Amino acid sequence: MDIFLIVLESVLILLGIGIVGFWVTRRNAIPENVLGFLSKLAIDVALPCLVFASILVNFNPEKYPDWWQLPLWWFVFAAISLVLSLVTGYLSNKDTRGEFIINNFFQNGLFFPLIIISGIFGLDSPYIPQLYIFIIIHPIMFFSTYYLFFKRSSGKINWHNIVNPILIATVLAIAVRLAGVNTYLPHFIVEILKTLGAMASPLIMIILGGSLYLDFKQTGNKFYWKELGKFLVIKNIVFPLIFIGILFLWQPSYSLALLFFLQAAAPPVTATPILTERAGANKAISGQFVFSSFVFSIITIPVMFILFNRLFPIP
Repeated sequence: MDIFLIVLESVLILLGIGIVGFWVTRRNAIPENVLGFLSKLAIDVALPCLVFASILVNFNPEKYPDWWQLPLWWFVFAAISLVLSLVTGYLSNKDTRGEFIINNFFQNGLFFPLIIISGIFGLDSPYIPQLYIFIIIHPIMFFSTYYLFFKRSSGKINWHNIVNPILIATVLAIAVRLAGVNTYLPHFIVEILKTLGAMASPLIMIILGGSLYLDFKQTGNKFYWKELGKFLVIKNIVFPLIFIGILFLWQPSYSLALLFFLQAAAPPVTATPILTERAGANKAISGQFVFSSFVFSIITIPVMFILFNRLFPIP
């Protein structure tokens, strides 16, 4: 029950901050153009600082010599997830199949796992830097392949998004840690990075809440109830159950099993509505997929974690 409450609280914290963003945007406390500025502040400044500081402080290559295998295991996770997304995509409406598949395939691989790991194991947990290293390829694939899911997309690749600040921060932090240069960095610099990084998660959720309000306002509060129902069953229930089954048969190490499970149980990445719009597809339904999965995860993530914990007890 303690684990259930911890995971539930972690999810509610994220959703609560998102609701604040929804509310302040509805009251015009945050103009639309300010959301764009906050988005750049979160993605280009706060999040890279969080990644860099966390790897610098918590990543210990001596204690985890097989760290370099984590990105390779991520490819295994992505391959399984892609197959599941393509197969289940045929259950969706043909007109919005691309939106259905992309939101199944691209999970919120950082924020939800980060909040849950921090809530259960603490901010100094070795699982946090392992999480960053595990998903290092995720933003590259996300920004370079999203257009392939939509027939209406121009197919142009934005290299600025592929070589993004998060990727640079992760690679740089790993290099600094492996070279031992971190011992020469002044303590106040690390503290500055940690303080800036602490803004990342609240900013992202405020932006998501505000963007959802603007989307509902533009579409006249139209809901795709049938598609939402199918999506929630597949994304929030079927995906984590399948991966729990795979992990039970496979029996990997606890840290690797935890990473696989958290990726499978997480709702869609918050940027999918933005990229859906860039591809000329249905941004409204993509936003509703994200929002509804976030809300439903209040129940599904704690329940799924209880099941996962029975098969893989915390060491």
